[in-house]
Amino acid sequence: MRIPVPRPRSLAGQLFAIQAVLLAVVVAGYALFTYVSDRSQAEQAAVRQATSVARTVADSPSVREAIRTSDPSARLQPYALAVVRDTDIDFVTIMDPRGIRWTHPDPEQIGLVFQGHTAPALRGGTFTETYTGTLGPSVRAVTPIRDGERIVGLVSAGIKVEEISQRAQGQLTALVAVAAGALGLGAIGTYVINARLRRHTHGMNAAELSHMHDYHQAALHAVREGLLMLDGQYRVALINDGGRELLGVDQEEDVVGRSVAGLGLPAPLTGALLASEPRVDEVHLTADRVLVVNTSPVTGGQQRGSVVTLRDVTELQSLMGELDSERGFTQALRSQAHEAANRLHTVVSLIELGRAEEAVDFATAELELAQALTDQVVAAVSEPVLAALLLGKTAQANERGVELVVSADSRLDDGLLPDTLPARDLVTILGNLIDNAVDAAQGGTHPRVTVTALTEDGAELILRVSDTGPGVDPDHAEAVFQRGFSTKPSGPGGRGLGLALVRQAVGRHGGALSVGSADGGGAVFEARLPLRAAGAAAVAQSPGGTV
Repeated sequence: MRIPVPRPRSLAGQLFAIQAVLLAVVVAGYALFTYVSDRSQAEQAAVRQATSVARTVADSPSVREAIRTSDPSARLQPYALAVVRDTDIDFVTIMDPRGIRWTHPDPEQIGLVFQGHTAPALRGGTFTETYTGTLGPSVRAVTPIRDGERIVGLVSAGIKVEEISQRAQGQLTALVAVAAGALGLGAIGTYVINARLRRHTHGMNAAELSHMHDYHQAALHAVREGLLMLDGQYRVALINDGGRELLGVDQEEDVVGRSVAGLGLPAPLTGALLASEPRVDEVHLTADRVLVVNTSPVTGGQQRGSVVTLRDVTELQSLMGELDSERGFTQALRSQAHEAANRLHTVVSLIELGRAEEAVDFATAELELAQALTDQVVAAVSEPVLAALLLGKTAQANERGVELVVSADSRLDDGLLPDTLPARDLVTILGNLIDNAVDAAQGGTHPRVTVTALTEDGAELILRVSDTGPGVDPDHAEAVFQRGFSTKPSGPGGRGLGLALVRQAVGRHGGALSVGSADGGGAVFEARLPLRAAGAAAVAQSPGGTV
């Protein structure tokens, strides 16, 4: 049989118990202090009352007259009882200087010796003491009765200690009632507060909250995707390691509490993070990454902030670019295969018609044309990756009715490019520039794209692409490199990303990218990449489309 293990008390329950105990201790301590203080005050009040009554009786002329008679008790006893009744004290004892009582609440004690001290009073002074007499412990005052300069008697007035305790007991009862009420109100308030706390902590105890915090921290550091949480003022409330890496924030830098606008992010990305409406799978570029950004506001009756997820698709975007190029090559090859089939049918038909010599001439001319194109590209650009890219783009442009040529100035030998300038980045830069130029030139009167690839003093690679399209408005010379900018309608996947990727790749290698007007109209894009310092950190973006 399994014995159930009691679940630890929740954090709210522990706090309630602690607060209730503390409140009870405070109230009990205050009650004890007040009781002691009230008892002391009650004793002082009794002393003052007894002293006042004793002096009043000692100064009474009727008391002195009664003492002169042969039987003072006959007149003093009724008088003393009347004083006890009217002044709310327990006894008034009038005695001769020897201490023989003339009065007493118990008539049988009259004529007996007073129990207590009288020496200070016989010396002419008034004093108080707590003494146990015939009526029990009492607080009493003793004062002399004077007849001129002579002491003719003594007066003792007192209040029993029991009576003082009863007075303090009444005050204590009222205090206990008030303390109990305060404790009850405190307990109710504590319960209400802790009920609210239980709702916020979902009834979890301290150990569970500690474990949840540990899991929370472990999950944040384990997730490679970026996670960013912003408060209602768009300040960073939380950022994980992946978010720091993707946004380029130093791992040691404390950015919690800082505004998103102060993180130095690109303006479009900052705008997306500051937006109040949700953003779904938006593509944004940083200095060297392509990020997919999703934002979701956190609401609870008011804007409380937002949760941002960041996903790195730099490699995916590059592969998609290569895939698009491969698709273009495939389409070009398919088209060429179709044309080759047509030409083959023509050759076969010429042979069947007995015109073998014309068939040979036709086939030879087609081969020479294809070989001439290949020889032209390879002679100018012998770097294999760029040569293959240019051959493929030439066929692809031809399918779209655009003539793509490599300028006579081009000269790029194999083995010249350093390892720090990877072929993938060259494909991204030149491929996107050519695609952009073909788009611009297509549909014109004489659509033509000219590509120039050369090195300058072996220190810089220059990639220049010009077209015969409408050109670029000087007012848009900077905007064309921004993500999302395009003069054409958006396609299925959106436009305006190609030139932004070019700018990012050029900047990643410390190069420069510019746009201008080509001779005879159209636009010319030029990318300059250092060969000796390739891979250097990207420099700041400057106006005019230069990175």
